[in-house]
Amino acid sequence: MDQRAELSEFLRSRRARLKPEDVGLPDFGRRRRVPGLRREELAQLAGVSVAYYTRLEQGHGQNVSIEVLDSIARALRLSDTERDHLTHLAKPNPKKKRRAVRAAQKLRPQLQMLIDAMDGVPAFFVGRRMDILGWNRMACALLGDLAALPPQERNMARMVFLDPGARDLYLDWEGKALEVVSVLRLCAGCYPDDPQLSALVGELSVKSDEFRTLWAAHTVQEKGHGTKGLRHRLVGELTLLYETLRLPDDPDVSLVTYHAEPGSASEESLGLLAKWGVDEVPAPAIR
Repeated sequence: MDQRAELSEFLRSRRARLKPEDVGLPDFGRRRRVPGLRREELAQLAGVSVAYYTRLEQGHGQNVSIEVLDSIARALRLSDTERDHLTHLAKPNPKKKRRAVRAAQKLRPQLQMLIDAMDGVPAFFVGRRMDILGWNRMACALLGDLAALPPQERNMARMVFLDPGARDLYLDWEGKALEVVSVLRLCAGCYPDDPQLSALVGELSVKSDEFRTLWAAHTVQEKGHGTKGLRHRLVGELTLLYETLRLPDDPDVSLVTYHAEPGSASEESLGLLAKWGVDEVPAPAIR
């Protein structure tokens, strides 16, 4: 991916979502040719010259300091996740990223043993590009028989956007889709030279209008925990709590778990899935 273009488009998209009144600037009613703040207004808020900010927004971020990036992030009202994304785009570490991309992600056998022992709890590991690296029996019972998929198709983004069954599985499919694209955007900021990530984004952009629209919005966010509504074809609707835990020695790998509130109908439904197992659940129908 073109790092300069990514930086330029991200800054423009964040500037476009702000209005003068959002940041305490007067709006004299002059007609604006583009939505959001003007470059000179953003530069004023950040305490830099218009020429300096213009160069940065054109993708020339090689010599920008962390202090200036922090000032621009504050002026743009960026979240912590967006601020980190901006830093990765403006000040990449090419050597480190190339080494990481070349190294294939593999799950330690001990980690697979861990989730296999989590009886009754759907659990799986997600790596870079949202590849599913490992899963337990309950994850298959809930999401579909992952083992039946070819390795290259075991990817959460491909499942959400290319498997028709995903729209039925997730009660808030739009929210899940935005979540997936936001995580891929973060990955693209950290690993712009990853050819497999570029190929995945290209494929999804061609095959899914929704993905193409969401990708163009440059949204980045992380959701470490929350509630997910699912509609399972065997047990009906479930309301499950999820946790996303990064591995301390490999932050590119996360453990995702689902569980239900004790005594809830969803806990009873998970219990039924545990008894029935994977045999009753079809594989995702990725096309």
